[in-house]
Amino acid sequence: MGDHNSLTPIIEEEDRHVLALAAPRQIMKAVEERNCLTDALKKTLMDLESQLSAFVAIPHINSQELSEFEKRLKKAEEKFLHWESKELMIWDSGPVEASKYLKAIEEIHSLIENIQGLSADEYGKQKKELLFRANSVLQLAMSRLEEELIQILLRYKQCVDPGSMSFRLFGADQVVYDEYSFASIEEESSEVSSERNSNSNSNSNESEDYYVVDLVHPLAMPHLKSIANVMFASNYGDEFCQAFTNTRKEAFDDYLVVLGLQKFSIEDVHRMEWTSLNSEIKKWNWIMKIVVRLYLASEKCLCDKILGEFGSSGSFCFLETTMATMACLLNFGVAIAIGPRSPEKLFSFLDMYDVLANLRNNIDALFIEDAGCVIRNQFHEILKSLGNLAKTTFLDFGNVIASNTSAYPFSGGGIHPLTRYVMNYIKTVTDYGDTLNLLLKDQHMECSNPEIEFEDKKSISSSTLSPTSLHLLSITGILKSNLENRSKLYNDEALQHVFMMNNLHYMVQKIKNSKLELLFGDEWIRTQKSKVQQHVKDYVRATWGSAVSLLRDDIRVSHSLSKRSSKNRCKAFTTAFEEVYKTQTGWYVPDLELREDLQISTSQNVIPAYRNFVERVSVKFKISDNYMKYTVDDLEKHLLDLFEGSPKLLHNAFTCRK
Repeated sequence: MGDHNSLTPIIEEEDRHVLALAAPRQIMKAVEERNCLTDALKKTLMDLESQLSAFVAIPHINSQELSEFEKRLKKAEEKFLHWESKELMIWDSGPVEASKYLKAIEEIHSLIENIQGLSADEYGKQKKELLFRANSVLQLAMSRLEEELIQILLRYKQCVDPGSMSFRLFGADQVVYDEYSFASIEEESSEVSSERNSNSNSNSNESEDYYVVDLVHPLAMPHLKSIANVMFASNYGDEFCQAFTNTRKEAFDDYLVVLGLQKFSIEDVHRMEWTSLNSEIKKWNWIMKIVVRLYLASEKCLCDKILGEFGSSGSFCFLETTMATMACLLNFGVAIAIGPRSPEKLFSFLDMYDVLANLRNNIDALFIEDAGCVIRNQFHEILKSLGNLAKTTFLDFGNVIASNTSAYPFSGGGIHPLTRYVMNYIKTVTDYGDTLNLLLKDQHMECSNPEIEFEDKKSISSSTLSPTSLHLLSITGILKSNLENRSKLYNDEALQHVFMMNNLHYMVQKIKNSKLELLFGDEWIRTQKSKVQQHVKDYVRATWGSAVSLLRDDIRVSHSLSKRSSKNRCKAFTTAFEEVYKTQTGWYVPDLELREDLQISTSQNVIPAYRNFVERVSVKFKISDNYMKYTVDDLEKHLLDLFEGSPKLLHNAFTCRK
């Protein structure tokens, strides 16, 4: 009964079709019977029959297609629901299953196109319902493809060991400079200095090479590209990009963890102790180079391979994936650029500047599109800020030296910590000469600092010097002026000369056999050596002048000398010598060569006079050696104890007889 009722509308519909088609034929038959059928009328009736046949057939054909579409759709729904019921990922089931899945999506596309071809006027409701169901199946398939995409990216993600790369960042093993290091480190190890110099030279000629590796295993590339093709063809490109970038962002977070990067706020950076911050700067330098030249370059290549056929989608995904990582790295650079400065931080500032300067072209190439201008602009702004910070820190160093004063003399007259600090500092500056010259190229500088002494100006032509050289010359002039002022804090004139000879000699030794020698030249070195020798002479005069005068006879009154006066002179000289010994054994001349020169000069001045005195009084007054507290050999030996920095007292059993 139910079957009969369901067939009735179809039968009635077919009866109407038959009647409609019979009408032109009946008209033609009636006209023929009346002998009124002309050729024109016959043609008109035949055309009408043909048109009615076509018109009557359309509903019947559409009805069949609609039924066929619904069958295909139902079959597709069953297929995709079957796949959804499986826990195993489709691409894990093998290439055959993945191919079937992609083919099923193609069938959905074809079905949607066929349904869209139906007449909206005649089958509006059925068409809308079928399209809704078909698009629902497509959406289900696209959601599944997103999951498959994420799983493939995660499964085939590859980590790279940065240590295996063919490049190393300079400065990784450099000395960590603090406010004491330049004064406390006598000589930098030759290995460290050599490494920094070689790295500095290699960086100045550094190419713009990228180190592209496979961040996703090559086996996964066909799968990723096929998923991309299907999703973009299905107008689900945005969903693909979203899933892709979210997954790759997580991968970049993992890379930074492997590299050891910690995320600091600007406040965190400014609160750090310098030793810790300096260590973080060196780590940042290393990570920055690896991220840009290795990870960013490789990610750009990955995006281009998968999405290169889809317009700007590849660039969009690359930017979205890497923006957070770059923001984290650049934020640290901002914190340093706006933070406090001090002289010992200069070289870390310059290291950061050099790293960014060497990466500038890489950044411009990686973020060349308009969308990447945010990264490019921030990168260039930080580079500029770090350059200004380094330049200002360097130029202000002279003021730091001039302001370093004290009301108390430096104990022992040795090499002042300020001298060590400044000379080790400027020696290190020469390793960054090219960078500083670049930063100072527009800086108006002349060798006209009032602190620069006349002989410095005379021995160096300022017109041939670089900006860095001019400023280093100014710094040494300020240092010498500072030392002169400090020497005047000593009440003992002799100690003033010991202090100056120690510090000037140290300056000369630091400049000799280093890059600084090319800057200051032989004339400058000879001048300073001459000044050292003058201080040696002035020391001998100030210390031994009056004592030695006791040993020499005044020709005008020599005939009137008596035995008693000779003994008094002997006693006075002995007292003077013992006082000098007690005091000047505590003075310190650290350089063995300089100490030996000073001892020789002293001996040449004192020993001959003492020997002549002893011989003279021994012959004239028959005073034997037993009456002399110190023999010539004793005196010569005791003079060798001077300037060792440890006060001593003389203990001798003999005394001058009355």
